[in-house]
Amino acid sequence: MKICVCVKHVPDSAARITIKGKNQFDESITFILNPYDEHAVEEAVRVKKQVGDSEVIAVSVGKEDAIKTLRSALSMGADRAILIKTNVRPDSVITSRALKAAIEQDGKPDIIFTGKASIDNEGFQTMYRLAAALNMSVASNVIAFSLEQERVLVECEMEAGARGVIDMPLPCVIGTSKGLNKPSYPTLPAIMKAKKKEVKIIDLESLAIEKPMSSIEILELKPAVEERSSKELKGQPEEVVMQLIRVLREEAKVL
Repeated sequence: MKICVCVKHVPDSAARITIKGKNQFDESITFILNPYDEHAVEEAVRVKKQVGDSEVIAVSVGKEDAIKTLRSALSMGADRAILIKTNVRPDSVITSRALKAAIEQDGKPDIIFTGKASIDNEGFQTMYRLAAALNMSVASNVIAFSLEQERVLVECEMEAGARGVIDMPLPCVIGTSKGLNKPSYPTLPAIMKAKKKEVKIIDLESLAIEKPMSSIEILELKPAVEERSSKELKGQPEEVVMQLIRVLREEAKVL
């Protein structure tokens, strides 16, 4: 079985980002493997062990420093990696087209795992665009996955705490969520071994894909403003409960 994992090189959420000008930021900060993609890699490796005679290929679109993220995927158990190198950070349209071209060039897989979103922009689009381009079934927010012969059964998180079960054929694209598994920490021998695994670099310009104008224009970046407030509720327990419900519904608007 051939399994691909699409991963993204993203800024560490713990890093302090310095904004440069109106719509740029200092990229010398720490970048990491997108946390949702960690679950994708973990599940791909688990399926590989379950099936046997399988290969896991990590694929990423990004600048050359994204090799670091691919090495992380390799240390978790991926067999080899492909970097589609570009000097810009493309939107989901170009990303999905680049992934499609590189994946087809390498040989169409049986399953493509990827995180349900990236923590830097949370566009929630790439997996759907990729699945449509490859004519594959797709499921996102996946928190349970099982493989039976030529079909997969997945459980997905839905709105308001509901869960849905989807039965679909291979090949397919799976968008992983945090409840799916617990990513393992690579051992030192695995990290050292990952340094020797193949990372193939493909220039984005060498792929025969249509490159439309970016559908997203960043006009301005601003640091997030942390707003905190408190409210003291007084009265009997029953009264406090009713006050709390009113505050949550009318003021906080979370109910």
